[in-house]
Amino acid sequence: MKFLFDMLPVILFFVAYKAADIFVATGVAIVASIAQIVWLRLRGRVIENMQWVSLGIIVVFGGMTLLLHDETFIKWKPTVLYALFAVALFVGRYLMKRNLIEAMMGKQIALPAPVWEKLNIAWIGFFLLQGVLNIFVAYSFSTDVWVNFKLFGSLGLTLVFVVLQALYFSRHIEEEPEAAAPAVVPAPPKQSADAPND
Repeated sequence: MKFLFDMLPVILFFVAYKAADIFVATGVAIVASIAQIVWLRLRGRVIENMQWVSLGIIVVFGGMTLLLHDETFIKWKPTVLYALFAVALFVGRYLMKRNLIEAMMGKQIALPAPVWEKLNIAWIGFFLLQGVLNIFVAYSFSTDVWVNFKLFGSLGLTLVFVVLQALYFSRHIEEEPEAAAPAVVPAPPKQSADAPND
């Protein structure tokens, strides 16, 4: 459910583009992104840093698209977002000595430190790949193709990556140590009624 909620601006962008044009779709995406944050605020939910960053980028690049009537800016938006995510993971791990992937997922699964390290590097590479692919599609194909790729291509690649990641770390999940069974103290033997008393 959370995944669909997070994807809502992209889905509405796609629908608005098919119904109107890139500029209407950009306006819809901006409004939907702002509405998401407002909804989370009203519900008292925690707003993650990535959601704030995503909102800021869609407002800035979407606003420039509408203000200058130039679709180039909205096409660059995904690449800038992916690049920021990759930089955040890199800086977090190698400058701040904190693995952000482990920080986000560590409460759900227990993995050895080397596996968390590989997952962090894999996510950095994946975000960079997505950013490059977005620009390649944006400049090599029509806006129609780019919009389709933005929803179906990026989403499909993300799902495949997540499945491959799950298959990888499922082989390394550390089981919680079982609690030691309480020592069983044998009950003293019952004395027979015929047994002599001291």
